[in-house]
Amino acid sequence: MKMIGTEEILIFHKKIIKQTGGLYGVRDIGLIESALNRASVTFDGIELYKSIEDKISVITYGLIKNHGFVDGNKRIGVSTMLLLLRINDIQIHYTQNELVQLGLGIADGSLDEKEINKWIKNHIL
Repeated sequence: MKMIGTEEILIFHKKIIKQTGGLYGVRDIGLIESALNRASVTFDGIELYKSIEDKISVITYGLIKNHGFVDGNKRIGVSTMLLLLRINDIQIHYTQNELVQLGLGIADGSLDEKEINKWIKNHIL
């Protein structure tokens, strides 16, 4: 799976905040790194998240729920999901409202990694 690193996500976040407004800043870099690294977690040498969709789902969830940034956690989580899907050649179709509802659902706890994964799979072209 093609990934982005901490440095890239910080740049990406800064661009999102500049374009959409809000406060730029990192609240806890460890929480951002944790969200990004969760996709590569193994147990006894076996990957816990096998498919690209599984990996992207846990990254998206972690970026939103960990609150590593001062502001824009939902925006960076959903935007990173879209970026990772794109760079891994997974095309999806969605409306802006669907993206907003996805981000809000993750933030309010009504959607978890499994629902994110299902959402992605239901939107693949």
